Amino acid sequence: MEFLPKDILDALRDAEGEKAARRTRLRVQYRDANWPVLRRWRDGFALDAAQVTHLRGLVDLYEGGRHIASALIVASEIEGGELICTLKRETRVSDRAPLDFVRSDTAPVGYLPSA
Repeated sequence: MEFLPKDILDALRDAEGEKAARRTRLRVQYRDANWPVLRRWRDGFALDAAQVTHLRGLVDLYEGGRHIASALIVASEIEGGELICTLKRETRVSDRAPLDFVRSDTAPVGYLPSA
């Protein structure tokens, strides 16, 4: 790749970033703005630096239309056209309330009314 002219390398990187953005359904929402996630790992993710240059604070992660997590971004820096966001915590979102007791596998699902 070193032998290619700079403008061709830039065009290839742009096309690669657009392809990654189309391929993923994962996106970050902060207030009213949304950005597609290019890459994701255990304690961070990458966004397109052309769309957002700085991001900190509490954000929501969506996969398509489904809210999957809330995350706290503590640091962000631009590397190679990507905004690398480092997370302090990521909390999964559940669609039902957590149980405050241990549920047995053999416990009845419901009770029949008395006759």
